[in-house]
Amino acid sequence: MGSVLDLARRRVSVRDFLSNPIDLRDVLYAIDVACNAPSGANRQPWRFVIVVDGDLKVKIRMCCEEVERGFHSRAPEWMKKWLGERGITWRKEFLTQAPVLIMVFGKSGEPYWVQSVWLAIGYMLLALEEKGLASLTYTPSKVEWANELLGVPKEYVLQAIIPVGKAKEMPKAKERLRLEDTVYCNRWGQNYAACLD
Repeated sequence: MGSVLDLARRRVSVRDFLSNPIDLRDVLYAIDVACNAPSGANRQPWRFVIVVDGDLKVKIRMCCEEVERGFHSRAPEWMKKWLGERGITWRKEFLTQAPVLIMVFGKSGEPYWVQSVWLAIGYMLLALEEKGLASLTYTPSKVEWANELLGVPKEYVLQAIIPVGKAKEMPKAKERLRLEDTVYCNRWGQNYAACLD
C-alpha cells in the first residue's frame, strides 16, 4: 500500500480513461475517507453525487463544454498558450469516458466551507490512489447548471467533478518543488534545517 507520502508522490491527474467498470465500493471507500477530513466548526459541508448513468454523463459533459468554450475564448493569451502546450481544450471527453463521476458540492455559508470541501477532496484523491484508481480534479468555471440537472438544493455549490476509473495510459509525474524551496524556519527564506538544530 505504501505511505501517504508514497501515494501523494505517485498520484497524477489523468484525462484519458478506460471505460471499463470499476468497483463502486472503492469509490465509496474514498468518499468515506473524504468525510473524515477536518472542517470549519465540524460542519462537514460536503456532499457527493456519484454519477454512473451514461446519459446523465453526456448531459454533464454538454453543460461543461458549453461553459468551457466561453472560458477558453475569454482566457488571457498567456493562459491560452499554457493550455495549448498541455493539449487542454474545451472538449472534456473524460466526463463520458470515465465509468464514474464524483460531483463534489459544498454548502455555502458554512464556516470555511470552501477550504473544508477541498481538504476532503485531497483526502479522497489519496484514497482513490490507494485503491489503484485514476482521477482528475476538474473545476468548471460556471456551475449553476449542476444544481438543476442533479436536483441539488441551491445552497450547495459544485466545487469539483472527479472522474474516476482506470487510466488508458499513466501520464508521467510532473516535477515538484523541493522541500527546501517551500519550507522555511521562523522567517521567510531561512532554510528549514535551522529548525532541526
